[in-house]
Amino acid sequence: MQKRTLGKSGLEVSAIGLGCMGMSFAYGPPKDRAEMISLLRTAVDRGMTFFDTAEVYGPHTNEELVGEALAPVRDQVVIATKFGFQLKPDRSPGWLGVNSRPEQIRKVADASLKRLKVEVIDLFYQHRVDPEVPIEDVAGTVKDLIWQGKVKHFGLSEAGVQTIRRAHAVQPVAALQNEYSLWWRRPEEEVLPTLEELGIGLVAYSPLGKGFLTGKIDANTTFEGSDFRSLLPRFAPDALKANQAMVELLAELAAKHNATPAQIALAWLLAQKPWIVPIPGTTKLSRLDENNGALDLQLSAEDLEEIDSAAAKISVHGDRYPEHIEQMTGR
Repeated sequence: MQKRTLGKSGLEVSAIGLGCMGMSFAYGPPKDRAEMISLLRTAVDRGMTFFDTAEVYGPHTNEELVGEALAPVRDQVVIATKFGFQLKPDRSPGWLGVNSRPEQIRKVADASLKRLKVEVIDLFYQHRVDPEVPIEDVAGTVKDLIWQGKVKHFGLSEAGVQTIRRAHAVQPVAALQNEYSLWWRRPEEEVLPTLEELGIGLVAYSPLGKGFLTGKIDANTTFEGSDFRSLLPRFAPDALKANQAMVELLAELAAKHNATPAQIALAWLLAQKPWIVPIPGTTKLSRLDENNGALDLQLSAEDLEEIDSAAAKISVHGDRYPEHIEQMTGR
């Protein structure tokens, strides 16, 4: 497995990581625990070293799963988790709002350490910006946790450029986690140039468009109530039908390269910057191996130009999140 370093932080990870959320949360009912533990350990056997979770996934249960699965190989892996949501008292899915008060961050860090069965959190992200807490206080709290030996690196998720700059001035930000793919390219406008300037890595979540860019979803696909895509405007029937043009583009390029649409989408992302690391999620070994196959796919400058030119002519339909969730991003 190829390795990449997230910006100037010195944090080296596998060039493709594994998003673990869907094993416990958001994409239908939780998957079989034993099967997911086996998948996580097989991922390590395949050379993958970067695993992403959060306290809100489950909630808590995904951290517990990841912790149990990776405990035997702790010295071989980098585990990222997140704080920043106020969870429901009954531990039911969802959240009551954002909460990045210093005392809450410290509480979550201690709890995450126990659930993950680790002595230090490799990468600790603020999951969403809390408008009620100055980002300097957040960064300062994580800085203290780093000094205490509970955290190694500080990260942000879906933060705007001014927030990134203010946080980075207090405690260097190792990585920003942001949605980035061929059908969500807004980070290219301001975020990517800022990260390059400051030496911050980008961890790209939903690099396959929450499954859409794999080509396995069409206008007739339906999602059960426990699958959060049932709530996303971009996955409404009309939008799915309109957005097939993007999948058709990837399918054409995949045929040309003897690859799959998912591999083209990931190879395109990897070619953008050497400090970008995608974290596609999966619960199937076949998909894990397919995704990792993108590392063997070298897109030429001509290929990349062809993709950009064709993608520029495609208008993506539907907002990526409902308004109340979208308002929590980009501050």
